[in-house]
This record gives sequence, structure tokens and C-alpha cells, in this order.
Amino acid sequence: MADQGLVQATACAIVDKLNSGGVTPLDLLDVLEARIAEVDGKVNALPTLCFDRARAHARELMKKPAGARGLLAGLPIPIKDLTAVAGVLTTQGSPIYKDAIPARSDLLVEHLEENGAVIYAKSNTPEFGAGANTFNEVFGATRNPWDLSRSAAGSSGGAAAALATGTAWLAHGSDMGGSLRNPASFCGVVGMRPSIGRVAHTPVAKIDRNLGVQGPMARNVEDLALLLDAMSGEHPADPLSLPLLPVSFLSAARSGKGPKRVAYSPDLGITPVDPEVAAITRKAAMRFAEAGAIVEEAHPDLRGAHECFHVLRAFDFAISKAALLRDKRDLLKPEVIWNIEEGLKLTVDDLVRAEAQRVAMTARTVEFFKSYDLLLAPATIVAPFPVENRYVAECGGKTFDNYVEWLGIVYAITLVCCPALSLPCGFTATGLPVGLQMVAAPRGETQLLAGAKVLEDILGLRGTTPIDPRPAK
Repeated sequence: MADQGLVQATACAIVDKLNSGGVTPLDLLDVLEARIAEVDGKVNALPTLCFDRARAHARELMKKPAGARGLLAGLPIPIKDLTAVAGVLTTQGSPIYKDAIPARSDLLVEHLEENGAVIYAKSNTPEFGAGANTFNEVFGATRNPWDLSRSAAGSSGGAAAALATGTAWLAHGSDMGGSLRNPASFCGVVGMRPSIGRVAHTPVAKIDRNLGVQGPMARNVEDLALLLDAMSGEHPADPLSLPLLPVSFLSAARSGKGPKRVAYSPDLGITPVDPEVAAITRKAAMRFAEAGAIVEEAHPDLRGAHECFHVLRAFDFAISKAALLRDKRDLLKPEVIWNIEEGLKLTVDDLVRAEAQRVAMTARTVEFFKSYDLLLAPATIVAPFPVENRYVAECGGKTFDNYVEWLGIVYAITLVCCPALSLPCGFTATGLPVGLQMVAAPRGETQLLAGAKVLEDILGLRGTTPIDPRPAK
């Protein structure tokens, strides 16, 4: 019988066991299969399993000596259901693709497998990743393991819930408007949006499409850095992709190099925030002083972020999904239809204005980081909300115009090309997790991970996951 105690271990510890021969990839798959059977029915994080494929891959990997199986050494990983895995159902959360089985994996998946990942599941996502609540017509909703009546956020909600319940040690996700950061915040794990090009992927619809990026999720900063190492590197099929850095992200996370000066903002100057969330994140940010850092309240000038993101996101939906609107409109959810139609209404002048706003905001942000090592803010403006709410419609007396506007605190950071992560930083009075968004200058992942690990050590919340799913309070 596989040792279920392994569920509690860190990914770094599991990789050490794999490399020493203390455990095999097949053992880990047995552990996961049993854990999924025990808990996933309550949260619906991993609706598609591919254990036969995983075991076949694991057996091939085990033909190599233990030290020659790549960075991940045979560690199992789930892939978000937006991303193609050869021979595995890949629905994108849409009835249009409810039976789609791609012949070839995304190059991101191929790269992970070359680095020793074993793919055993697809994690749930909203339709086409649209919206920060993970539900769809194919598989239903993913529930928050801390309170099953609450949302796991999204769009990498399945990945976050899997980590929080111990059905994954590491997980892949993607992020356009906070889709790695929001669910990490709601589920008490760590999710990181890397810089543009840090993680190569197969281009779709547009070569230089860069609002969305692929990235890692984990239960702690070191594990996150390990997965980012395994995901990173350039590939000729993705012309934006960046070469590997000379120093690993894991060694950067372990460096102990904390920031000298950090900025905290409860709202980035652009959004209402729930007072309890603001208080919890502020308290956590101020604890950087214990590592000798100066903490000040400041943020870059991000005016224009809402208009800019609305236009550029709509354009992205138009170029990637206009054909679906034309041919399969009856199978699309209302929010996706709205987003595509908004894109099709755009003029060249609209795009010129939005791109100019993005350039100006990014320049101001780069200038801001000449004074500060890190920028801190809430990762989400509210605590986990009821799962039946499609999105947050109101906060602090402000009613939002559409289903994405409540995400301004994360999509503003998307627009200015910065790496950012959500770090668990505390709990509400009712015991729901809150995430602190930590941001570094463009391509500043090493500084970001080092600082995040320093604060993680101070906060002492590492090890709060995995948990068994908890009924509604």
C-alpha cells in the first residue's frame, strides 16, 4: 500500500526521495490515485485523470538512472485543462471541446516531461479561462477546500484546489487577469505569474500574444521555484521565450536575500478593497521590517489600467475566438460572448490608445522599481465568495461594470509586464485564506522569489496545506 503520509511532504522533499531511490514515480501515482478517490469528489479539482498514460511514462522514465530523470525526477504534475496534452481529453472548459483529444501536447507539456514531470490529470478551469470563478458546463464547479460553499477563484482554480487538498505536489496554471494569483489567494497556496517569455508555450492565434502567460503553483515558495526551473527556458517555436538564467530559481529562493525597501498599497490606487483583506495584507507586509526592510506605502501610477485591460483583453478574445462566436455561439457562456463582441467592436484608434496606455504605465512602473525592490498589495480584493456567484459584482459600495473589473488589482500588474506571486499571509475571522500579492520589476523573478521566501519564513504559515475539504461554515 502506498504511503499516504507522502501527501504531506513538500515537492522538494519528494524529488529528493525520487533521486535517492526512496520512492518511485509509480509509488507516487498510487498515492495520488488513492488521495483523489478520497477527497476530489468534494472539490472537483481534477475532473480528467490519465493514470494509464502516467504509469506508462513513469515506467519509461524509470529505465534511466535515478539522477538522470530531469529536474523533477518523475514527480507527477496536473496540467490546466486549457493546455493540450497528447492523447488526453482537453476541453478548455467548453461544451465545444467536450470530446477533444489533441494528437500533440503543447510544447510547455513536452518541456515539462523532458524535465521529468509525469502528467496524471487535467485541472478544472472556467470556459476558456474566462473569469475568476472555476465553473463550466462540462465538469461543473470547483469548490474551495477551506469552505466547500466558497469559490476556489480562477481560472487556475482546479490547480489551486488540488494543491490545497493534497492531490498534487506541484501544479501548472496560466494567468491573464490574475488566474494564477487569485486561486492561490483563495486556496492558501502560492501561485506565480512569471515575466513574459519566461515559460515557453505553443503560440495560438498570435505570435506575440502576451497578456496571458504560463506559470507554476505550489504549496510553498521553494516548491514553486523548483517548478519554475522545470518550466523555464527558450524554444524556437515560441519566439518570445527567454533563455535560462545562470542561477536556478530554487537557489535564488533559498538565498536569504531579502529586499531593502518595499512598497505596500492596499488598492494600487485603482480599486475598492474589503477592509479585512486590506488589514490582513498590510499587517503581513509590515512584517518585512523584521528582516530589516524599510516598508512604505506607495504604488506606481496605474491610472488607465481598467480601460487599457478591457480593450486589450477584448482584442485577445476577438482574435482567438471570433470563429467560435460565428459558428458555435449557442455553446458559449454569456461572459465569453460579451468579451468577443467587445473585441469585434474595437477600432484601430481604440487599440492605439490602449497600447499607448500600457507603454506609459510600464515605463512609470519600471521607474518606480528604481526606488523599491518589491511592491506588495492584496492578491484579491475580497475573501473567497459563495461558489454560486459567477463573479464579484460589488465591493466597498462600488458596483463593477463587468465580470472582470473586480480583478483590477492583479490585471494592472499583468499590463506592466511584472512577475508577481500570491503568498498566503493570513486568514479572515471565519478562517478563509488571504493572499499577499508580491511584485518585482520585469524579469525580476530571482529577487521576487528570494523576498517571498524571507517573508514566508517570517509569517510561519508554510505547511497549512494540504487539508481535507471542509464543509460550509
